[in-house]
Amino acid sequence: MKFLVDMPLSPSLARWLRERGHDAVHAYEVDLGSASDEEIVERARCEGRVVVTADLDYARVLALARVAHPGLVLLRGGNFSESEMLSMMGRVLVAVPEAELSRSIVVVDRQRARRRVLPV
Repeated sequence: MKFLVDMPLSPSLARWLRERGHDAVHAYEVDLGSASDEEIVERARCEGRVVVTADLDYARVLALARVAHPGLVLLRGGNFSESEMLSMMGRVLVAVPEAELSRSIVVVDRQRARRRVLPV
């Protein structure tokens, strides 16, 4: 699976995903450190990546665009530790099949994960 980890999240998440065999980049690593949400979405769409973020605006951007790609993993819950962040992402990888992840919005917090199919 291919992921683009957004700026609000640690680059360690991209490294963690790579260690598990995924093609993952952090926005900072690919010169998107100051990019707009729309630019991040477009880059992810062009490269077939799922956006991983804690920025609540992405769901709105995808809904307004009425697109089926890219997928989105939204980590909610405010200030979580690195181990909580990795645990939340690990739950997503177990719960949502790859084929569905690329065309879904998955909202995950400390207790649960919810999935909506794109477009919304």
